[in-house]
Amino acid sequence: MEVCVSTRIETLEFQAEARQLLQLMVHSIYSDKDIFLRELISNASDALDKLRLASLVDKDLQVDTSDLHIAIEVDREKRTLTVRDNGIGMSRDEVVQLIGTIAKSGTAEVLRKAKESADAAASRELIGQFGVGFYSTFMVADTVTLLTRRAGASGGTRWESSGEGTYVIEDVDDAPQGTAVTLQLKPEDAEDHLFDYTAERKIREIVKKYSDFIAWPIRMATESTDTGGADTGDEATTQIETLNSMKALWARPRDEVDQAEYHELYRHLSHDWTDPLEVVHMKGEGLFEYEALLFIPAHAPLDLFAQDGRRGVQLYVKRVFIMDDCQALMPNYLRFVKGVVDAHDLSLNISREILQQDRQIQLVRRRLVKKVLSTVRSLQTDDAERYRTFWKEFGPVVKEGLLDDGDNQEAILEVVSVASTRDPEQTTTLREYVERMKDGQDDIYYMTGESRLMVEKSPHMEAFQARGYEVLILTDPVDEVWVERVAQFDGKPLRSIAKGQVDLDTADEKESAEPEREQQKKDYAELLSWLARTLQDQVKEVRLSSRLTTSPACLVGDTFDITPTLEKMYRAMGQNVPHPKRILELNPTHPLVSGLRKAHEQQDADADVLGETAELLYGMALLAEGGELPDPSRFTRILADRLANTL
Repeated sequence: MEVCVSTRIETLEFQAEARQLLQLMVHSIYSDKDIFLRELISNASDALDKLRLASLVDKDLQVDTSDLHIAIEVDREKRTLTVRDNGIGMSRDEVVQLIGTIAKSGTAEVLRKAKESADAAASRELIGQFGVGFYSTFMVADTVTLLTRRAGASGGTRWESSGEGTYVIEDVDDAPQGTAVTLQLKPEDAEDHLFDYTAERKIREIVKKYSDFIAWPIRMATESTDTGGADTGDEATTQIETLNSMKALWARPRDEVDQAEYHELYRHLSHDWTDPLEVVHMKGEGLFEYEALLFIPAHAPLDLFAQDGRRGVQLYVKRVFIMDDCQALMPNYLRFVKGVVDAHDLSLNISREILQQDRQIQLVRRRLVKKVLSTVRSLQTDDAERYRTFWKEFGPVVKEGLLDDGDNQEAILEVVSVASTRDPEQTTTLREYVERMKDGQDDIYYMTGESRLMVEKSPHMEAFQARGYEVLILTDPVDEVWVERVAQFDGKPLRSIAKGQVDLDTADEKESAEPEREQQKKDYAELLSWLARTLQDQVKEVRLSSRLTTSPACLVGDTFDITPTLEKMYRAMGQNVPHPKRILELNPTHPLVSGLRKAHEQQDADADVLGETAELLYGMALLAEGGELPDPSRFTRILADRLANTL
């Protein structure tokens, strides 16, 4: 298209990370370059959705929406391919913001993974994430030109780049409404029919594979051959053909949709190259009607834990696109769920703020959440392998729901899967744990920690291992928080083995051991009092332990104290939480402890030596649970002196 007048011509540099992405695309080793067209069509479809919505909400917007469509234009001689839409278009500032800059978090991670990936299939998954889909055009084009005019504006913008780190942008007075992206295709691709993007057959193949479900018509001029008989010969005619079926999958009966169609819609919504783990197709009827098509991914997206990562599902009203990431329809702990919700009775100009308070939206949200959780529960009972895949990818996120979704706490607990001492290779559900509990066992025992090894080697485990009690091993950071909020499961209290008193003896064992314990209390009373005074700045109490079998000492918290790990997490978040003193428990059968008692009673060592021994005892208990010594240099000096005296 010719431009009448041009003003404000600028040559600008891409943002640093955008330049790196451009180089990645230009010199790409990806084997499947076809996805560039998928990305351009997807962008065009979004622009048409936004124009339809804008025209319905803003009655003063003078635009023609009678024939919204996407056009693919090919010039085989010039080797150009254009994807054109008559959608919302962009202003000059929007072009700079959306194409010259990548503002979303995680781009550096995309670059790192792309550079490290030796697997072409794995690399392809990265294209389209974090808004980088447009850059995939540089895999097939030497130069990319974009001509756009925002709906309602009088002038347009022309953008052009060869992918070398800069772009040219200029104002144009004569530009059609919408956006046209023209690619000057690489000459080497013409030599390989697999990558000849001027070939009608190739374009049909890509549109059918990736974009058949797009709600807007994708049109292209195609040639057909009419056979006129022996005398007239064959004559080629050109016609405009719609290449896609435009079927809204969520509105069709499930038995009329095959898995391939579901998977293609999922890829469009998520920009994920792999197939979803599970498809959830549901319909709500009654006072408020809606259709929903949700997808549970097979792997976690890179921005799953990013604060500004994409979350929520697409919201439509009577097939009209409303918003892309509707967080009001899906809680944060299910932020990995992708999909579409098409409501029948909402206002078209509903805002995000109104959505948060809308009673009907809240009703839909509750139904969606229950359906997703019941689907996960079905995987757990019917397909153990897929359930394990799900929990490995999304378990830590789902457990966040135990903190802020009290209505579904029981349903979430049913699908929770955690490690335990029973099997180092397999996790267990809480339901399975309860079914295996010993006769007379009233509590669900657990311990939190930074790693499985640290928990397994903890002194707190000794009595439970000796008695054959199964203990849940909780090592995700969120575990430190939710176990404090969840009191019980199936009527069984959750109890930390690192807090409070522990007594695993049966009634008969308690009775027979009572005389010995009473004698130990008398024998160690003086030592315990002295240690409590000596270590008063570190501990609140010193007592004999019934949880230790081989270690000399351990530190435990009171029943309602926060754990050291949780305290550390709160402080890292800037919260000034109080530091609770803990309880030092001693193993009266350990030679170090019994020896210390005798030395204290008989005064075989001077006061300084006894005091340093007390410090060593406390320091060893702290190190055994993975804690940090308050004065490491003093601890190592005392330890070195003691070792030297033994040689």
